[in-house]
This record gives sequence, structure tokens and C-alpha cells, in this order.
Amino acid sequence: MDAAALEQMLDETFDHAVVHHGYTNYMRDYEVIVHATADARTGITPSYLRYLFRYCVEARCETSVPAETWRISLDDRLIDHETGVDLDGYVWGVNWHSLYPGAKLLPESEATRRWSTAVGIDFHEVRMGTNAHNLTLVFSDLQVSEIPVGYAPFVTD
Repeated sequence: MDAAALEQMLDETFDHAVVHHGYTNYMRDYEVIVHATADARTGITPSYLRYLFRYCVEARCETSVPAETWRISLDDRLIDHETGVDLDGYVWGVNWHSLYPGAKLLPESEATRRWSTAVGIDFHEVRMGTNAHNLTLVFSDLQVSEIPVGYAPFVTD
């Protein structure tokens, strides 16, 4: 995948909302579901986009919430917006995270070189920062597609 095209795809995520992230049900690819919105005056309809990081060989998720905030955010009422909205602490129950400072393609690393050599295809490393998690993914390809409201990534027949 061309680095310039990849960077452009990632730039389009800036300041939107991550509503889900994790490995797909077949456990090879990693998906990040983004609710993309624009100022209502633009007339652009909000949409849900699936960023599918194909052949994802490494996925790290770390909190970006400071320890002091965690300390006051352990109350289970904070996992529900209705019960947590008036409490002190981080309200986990908003069910989305702001994609800020956003997604960034990282320079070639030991991990990308090692995987590229071992598998025989190019690998890339991306860091996605939100107001609650920082994701670092090592993958080969990225596909972006619009998905319907109600998309459930872990439902199987």
C-alpha cells in the first residue's frame, strides 16, 4: 500500500468519533469503526466508516486517561451515561472516543521490517490517539468502507 494514500486515508479520521475497535471475528484483521460527522451547515450527512487494517500482526491498546482520572473513575455508574453524567470522573458510558490527536503513519520500524521480511509483503505502523485509548497497529493494507447503522462486528450466524 502506498504511504501517501495511507496517510490521506488516515488524515480523514481526524476529530471524528471512534465507536468500536478490535479484531474482527475471524481474528486476522483489526477494525476501527468511526462515526464521521461535519458541521450541520455543510449539508454533509454523518456516516459510519469501517477502517479495516488487513493482516494486522500487532495491535496494542493503551489508556490515554491519566492515573489520577482513573482513580476517580472506577465507579461502575460511570459506564452508563445516564448514571454517570453527574458524577466526578471519566464517564466511560458515552460509548465513543474523540479521535484526537488522530491517526498517524509512523516511520519504518524494526517491527515493520521484521514482518515485511518474514511474510514477503510491506507492513506499516500506525498510531491512533483518542481521548481514552492510544492504538498502535502493525498491518499491511487498509480498506475503508461505509457501513450501515447498527453494524454488529461480532454477530455470527
